[in-house]
Amino acid sequence: MKTALDLVTAAKKEIKEVPLADADTAIQNADLLLDVRDGEEYRAGHLPGAVNVSRGLLEFKFSNDPAFDNRQMNIVLYCKNSGRAALSARALKEMGYLNVLSIEGGFDAWAEAGKPVVKPELPEFE
Repeated sequence: MKTALDLVTAAKKEIKEVPLADADTAIQNADLLLDVRDGEEYRAGHLPGAVNVSRGLLEFKFSNDPAFDNRQMNIVLYCKNSGRAALSARALKEMGYLNVLSIEGGFDAWAEAGKPVVKPELPEFE
């Protein structure tokens, strides 16, 4: 029986991870910056310009939304620390997407490096 860690390790052997130092350039060249964390995580803070499609809905969303028909688009994706992103990148590769990169270390590494994070602004109440 395989564990989640076994699946992530296997996926990382099949995908391309971009080092955090090169992530800015990869994002600038991307057609889609994809956050595969759950909605609550995304709303707590995300990379500027990221679109949220949670890992659990990824294959369904990409199969049914015409916005994702182009298998040539450059996709950069991330999750909290790169496990879900690795599984997502492998799934997209299996679905025929040709240019998929995962950010090594994910959102946590990005935030720890002091890179920009979008956080929702809550209304002020008097």
